[in-house]
Amino acid sequence: METKSFTENGRVPVTVIHVDGNIDSGTYEQFLAHANELMKNGARHILVDLSHVKFVSSAGLRALHDVFTQLRALDPGASPNDVEVKKGISAGLYKSPHLKLLNLSPEARMAFEMAGFDMFIGTFTDKAAAIASF
Repeated sequence: METKSFTENGRVPVTVIHVDGNIDSGTYEQFLAHANELMKNGARHILVDLSHVKFVSSAGLRALHDVFTQLRALDPGASPNDVEVKKGISAGLYKSPHLKLLNLSPEARMAFEMAGFDMFIGTFTDKAAAIASF
C-alpha cells in the first residue's frame, strides 16, 4: 500500500490522502502513521481517496475510526460533545465535519456499511462535491 497526500482549497483547506492498495492488518499502521503526520502538521479536514483500494479490513476500519476520533479531539469547540454525537448518529443527523471518504469500491463500501461507519462518515463519488462538503 502507498499513500500520497496533497491539499485542495475549498471553503477550508482539505488534505486529500490518496491510498493505493488495501488497508488491512498489514498496512493499516502505515496508513495511520501518514494520517497522524498530516494531523501533526495541521491537517484538520481530511478526504481519504479510496479509488485504488479494493478492500478495507477491520484493522483498516479501526484506523479510519482513529482518524475520525483524533480530528474531533483537535477541534473540541466546533464538534458536539460525545453524548450529542452519539444521539446525532442514532438519529441519522450527524456526519463528521472533518473526515470524509471518496470512491469506495463495492467491497469496501460493504465493510464500511456493515460496520455502521456510513452513519457518521460521509462518502462521495465526486471529488469536487466532497471538497465542497467541508
